[in-house]
Amino acid sequence: MRDMIIPGDMVSDKPLRIANGFIQNGKTYSKVLGVYDAAERTIIPLEGSWMPRLEDSVVGIITEARPKVYIVDLSYFGRALLIPGKYDRYEFQPGDIISALIKNIEGKNTIILEDPKPLEGGTILSIKPKKIPRVIGKKSTMVRQIAEYSGTHIVVGMNGLIWLKDGNIALATEALLKVEREAHLSGLTDTIKNFLEKNKSE
Repeated sequence: MRDMIIPGDMVSDKPLRIANGFIQNGKTYSKVLGVYDAAERTIIPLEGSWMPRLEDSVVGIITEARPKVYIVDLSYFGRALLIPGKYDRYEFQPGDIISALIKNIEGKNTIILEDPKPLEGGTILSIKPKKIPRVIGKKSTMVRQIAEYSGTHIVVGMNGLIWLKDGNIALATEALLKVEREAHLSGLTDTIKNFLEKNKSE
C-alpha cells in the first residue's frame, strides 16, 4: 500500500532510519512531498532536484569530444565528464546518446562517468528525475510492462532522461508521461496496465 504524504506527515509510529525521513519522539516523519511505501518502508519524493549517487545509471548526450575526455549533457543536473578507460570499446562524437554509470562525484557539480554504452537511433524523453522511481516501479514492474505492451526498447536514466527505440514509441511515451503526471496516486501499475491494454491496438 502506498500513501501520498507531505512534509511532516508521520509514516511510522516506530523510529525508522530511512531516506527522506526524520525521527522525532520515537516516531518517523516525512521530510518531503512524496509517496510512502509501507511494505518496503521507503519514501519516494515527487518534487525537488535529483541528487546523484554512485553507480546511478544515467542517460546523456555527448556535447564535446576533447582529448582524453568527453563532455556529457545530463539535462537536469548539467554536465558530466566521461574519461575513456583503457578497455573502453567505443569512441563517441557530439550528438551521440549514451548510457553510463556514475563512478565518482567531485564537489557539488562534477560527475565522473564510467562504463559508457552507445544508444543508437531512437529518441529521448525528459521527465522530472524525482518521478523516475515511479517510472521504474517496484522490481522494474512499471517500465517492463510499458516496454512489453509497446514493443519499445526503453533505457531509463536516474537523471530524468529516457531513451526509446522501436515499437510503438508514441504509446510508450504517453504511458511514461501518464506515470509522471499521476506519480502521486496509488495503484498506478494497474492503472498504466489498463491504459496500455486499452490503447495497444488503437
